[in-house]
Amino acid sequence: MAGLAESGSNPDVDLLYDINGLAKEAPHWFDRVMEFVGEYGLLLAMVLFVLWCWWSVRRRGGDDAASSVAALVWAPLAAGLAVLVNVPIRGFVGRPRPFVDHQGLDVLVTGKTDYSFVSDHATLTMAMAVGLFVANRKFGFIGLGLALLEGFCRVYMGVHYPTDVIGGFALGTAVALLLSPLAMALLTPLTKAVERSPRAGWLIRARGAGAPETVIPGPRTEPAAEERDLAA
Repeated sequence: MAGLAESGSNPDVDLLYDINGLAKEAPHWFDRVMEFVGEYGLLLAMVLFVLWCWWSVRRRGGDDAASSVAALVWAPLAAGLAVLVNVPIRGFVGRPRPFVDHQGLDVLVTGKTDYSFVSDHATLTMAMAVGLFVANRKFGFIGLGLALLEGFCRVYMGVHYPTDVIGGFALGTAVALLLSPLAMALLTPLTKAVERSPRAGWLIRARGAGAPETVIPGPRTEPAAEERDLAA
């Protein structure tokens, strides 16, 4: 991987310079905005979208409220697990940050001394976006857009190669999707139990929201006298 980074004809490096070159031409204030957005802003926005989706789900209610909340609980758990999976990957690949091997980059964030592949930010945002998509398609598409923007920002800031971002997207998606059936099998019974709780049920369904459909058997009545005579 490091050998590829040293190749001047590597499309990965060429794309890095093309995207990071935008930072050199942009006004100073815009670079500061991109620095905040790429380092903290989009991660915060993703968390807020998960909370917003939860609020929307609990207000709507319905039969699928518990499973939808379970998927939303899985979204940050998947993100955290994906980052843990990335720890041995980064150490095994050992790819230095782009500014270590390449001169002339406009690095917007200093102090990055760890390895570059794969991007934690891209992994986190994509894992949460996929979790959002499982819970709610509309919020999921917005989350995917935020994740793609996060990946662009990391390259724009000069702290990651494009392939670092792609690797983060792949890792976040794989963890969130492949472990989703197991996570849902474990979390859905838990959220259903919370839903039935008189004290904590509001976490799953707001008061007055649509309740799950239940079939209530009506009272058993004896057949009328005429019906008994006909039957006889």
